Amino acid sequence: MVTKDTLISVTASISALMETNRDYLVSLDQVNGDGDLGISMDDGFRALAAHFSQAEDTDLGQLLRKGGKVFNEAAPSSLGTILTFGLMGMAKALKGSDEVDFPAAAEALRAGVQNIMDKAESKPGEKTIIDALVPGADALVAGAAQAAGDAAAESDLLGAAAEAAAAGSESTKEMEAVHGRAAYSAARSIGVLDGGSVVGRLIFEGIANSRQSE
Repeated sequence: MVTKDTLISVTASISALMETNRDYLVSLDQVNGDGDLGISMDDGFRALAAHFSQAEDTDLGQLLRKGGKVFNEAAPSSLGTILTFGLMGMAKALKGSDEVDFPAAAEALRAGVQNIMDKAESKPGEKTIIDALVPGADALVAGAAQAAGDAAAESDLLGAAAEAAAAGSESTKEMEAVHGRAAYSAARSIGVLDGGSVVGRLIFEGIANSRQSE
């Protein structure tokens, strides 16, 4: 079952990856962005992890809703806002639940990704974090019911979702940017890995790592 403790474990794992990849994300963002991607993601996920570990709430929806506000304040950037949309979408899906099963958690994650697409008016193929999040979430939802209740199968599925997110991120090299500063020189963005998509890859990698470390 997915509970508050799961959120604590997952965000701590993601935060560790953002810290490790802080300089790498900065270097990717310096190509077509402000160069602050690694800083904002490191700060944002560290604050989110601290919020979950210190909060008294056990309602997953409330935890994520308040966590979204914490994240947005700690990561005042375009991607910070985008990921806050994701947290809010998940919060709505999990409102009133102290625990949910594996398939429900997968569906909540996909609801978060859908909220990002709705609020940011984005879709796959536009060289953004969505290109990693959508295949990762889709892979997770597709296999969640069959894997549910089998710890090894759930762990394998999380690893497969991380691989799907990584492949999606890698595919952004061949795309032209549509959003943000990179869109002003869209042709020059071809051949360059999108930094936001790498953040998406790291999110799914962190989710998978948290299960493997249990």
